[in-house]
Amino acid sequence: MTSTQDLSFLSLVLNASLLVQLVMLLLLSMSIASWTIIFKKTAVLRGVRLDTERFERDFWSGGDLNTLLEAAQRNTRSDAVLEHIFEAGMQEFTKGREIDAARRAMKATYQREMDLLEANLPFLASVGSVSPYIGLFGTVWGIMHAFRGLANVQNATLAAVAPGIAEALVATAIGLFAAIPAVVAYNRAATDVDRLSIRFETFIEEFTNILQRQTAAR
Repeated sequence: MTSTQDLSFLSLVLNASLLVQLVMLLLLSMSIASWTIIFKKTAVLRGVRLDTERFERDFWSGGDLNTLLEAAQRNTRSDAVLEHIFEAGMQEFTKGREIDAARRAMKATYQREMDLLEANLPFLASVGSVSPYIGLFGTVWGIMHAFRGLANVQNATLAAVAPGIAEALVATAIGLFAAIPAVVAYNRAATDVDRLSIRFETFIEEFTNILQRQTAAR
């Protein structure tokens, strides 16, 4: 077997110690889970953003509020967050024309929807912060294992210890591979969620003002 074959990525993984292999498997599982969340969260936030823009156009076009309410009640899509907030407030307002009750209903719906949008973001943050340390643990253990193997060797050379060190360093590489996308995705998703949150809160305030003017006009 040539040295190139000995130091190939697959060979390094297969020849690593059991503990290092378990660390690699854990990191790979975390990476797969984070990428699954990344793709799903990207699609969800994009859908919410597009539906929010659509509903804002419909709402500010001057349409009848009751007509918008009927449309909102028919729309059961999970990405129609702003429409759900409007529906909660409008339904409560039509019951007793109480502004505070409508505002509380919108705030409650807003909080539930934000909890759903923020779901799994802590996992991405954890993967981004913990993965490098898990990989470093595997590397340290692998290097210790490689040097312990030299204890019974009379002529220790760099060629003898290099494969063991290379195997250990693969754990750090996999840790970084898991961490970097998770950190980037978390920062982007958190920013998108914050922007949507501001739009929702602004709508609640503006819609409350509209309801107050309608109440005062009667």
